[in-house]
Amino acid sequence: MTKTLVLATGNQGKVKELAQMLTPLDINVVPQSDFNVSSVPETGTTFVENAIIKARHAAKVTGLPAIADDSGLEVDALNGAPGVYSARFAGDNATDQDNIDKLLAELDQNPTRSARFWCVLVLMRHSDDPTPLICSASWEGQITQSQDGEGGFGYDPIFYVPELNCTSAQLTKEQKNAISHRGQALNALLAELKLKGGL
Repeated sequence: MTKTLVLATGNQGKVKELAQMLTPLDINVVPQSDFNVSSVPETGTTFVENAIIKARHAAKVTGLPAIADDSGLEVDALNGAPGVYSARFAGDNATDQDNIDKLLAELDQNPTRSARFWCVLVLMRHSDDPTPLICSASWEGQITQSQDGEGGFGYDPIFYVPELNCTSAQLTKEQKNAISHRGQALNALLAELKLKGGL
């Protein structure tokens, strides 16, 4: 019997990606927007806390198992910033470009460019789940001096992937999903679900 899982995001790209990966487990993935779930304030100070907040909220409103991800960029020269504030680094209503401009300005002339993307995925079987499934993964790279590439979103145009000699924004979707922080975390979650026999 097909089970339904709510994804605590309105991002269609994420919904599609997750739906594709969960097909073998007979799990139907639907975005929380299908249930008119409002967004919830992300008041956590870590990716784990924010992902739990989002997953619990979606599970509570829909009465269904829910999955949420929280992800962001950690830059060594900035002591781990922007971190959980990656999406609003340049302010509450910042665009991707605003955030990129601020980051490049803060790293101006700084020789240390090492950085990594983090993704934490949380699966809650119900809103009071005492043992949510938590998977995390990181993706190492460097911050470039200027933007390159048209694909992806967020900081992708300035996130250089040394082993492929290009930025994340220059990768195809398939290439990115195979090696990215989100792709790795999804694979870990998938392995856990298979081990447990599904939801």
